[in-house]
Amino acid sequence: MSGVSVGPGGVADAGEILTVQRAAYVAEAQRYADPLLPPLTETLDEVRAVLAGPTIVLVARAGHRLVGSVRARVAGDTAHVGRLAIAPDQQGRGIGSRLLAAVESACTGRVARLELFTGAESADNLRFYARHGYRIVGHRPDPNGVRLAVLEKSLVSPARSGP
Repeated sequence: MSGVSVGPGGVADAGEILTVQRAAYVAEAQRYADPLLPPLTETLDEVRAVLAGPTIVLVARAGHRLVGSVRARVAGDTAHVGRLAIAPDQQGRGIGSRLLAAVESACTGRVARLELFTGAESADNLRFYARHGYRIVGHRPDPNGVRLAVLEKSLVSPARSGP
């Protein structure tokens, strides 16, 4: 993972973000036999709009190559984390962990909790998020009927009781 940096994404990164995102989500589409997963159908203009708006977008770079990205949209006391995507040839090197930690850090002090979702049958993803302190709080279908696991993580330390 040496040589990988994490920082804010800009509108100029839209094409690379979309390319990495599509490559990363192909395995999920195959797992669920659904080529219409939102990360695969999102357009370049939609990615540019996200990058231009209030959404936090972070990217990971290995040298000049964009190898991963993640987003967080703040709504009230919750940051909705999404589109964590790592280039397939870079997966398993800790880049996802670095991006998740960075987006959590960017949200700390702004929200009380983080929420995200992944496919309910995506065991590797569920283990990854559990390792990072997320817990399943429910399930729901996506617009195409794929069962999703909804996870959350508190950013607020529980109040200490006693003297």
